[in-house]
Amino acid sequence: MYKDEIVEEIHKYREEYAKSFNYDLKAMVNDLRKKQIAHGRKVVKLPIKRRSNKSLHPTL
Repeated sequence: MYKDEIVEEIHKYREEYAKSFNYDLKAMVNDLRKKQIAHGRKVVKLPIKRRSNKSLHPTL
């Protein structure tokens, strides 16, 4: 199977980052939010798009 060096590197850094927070998702999210705020760029929050059940079941 083909191994992509870039993907492997991303997986390595992701694993190191998660391990540095003892795999605590809340701690990782808090850290990323702090970094986002410190960066100073405006973040756009879009409203959640709700889908109706009709789109899941096409009519016959």
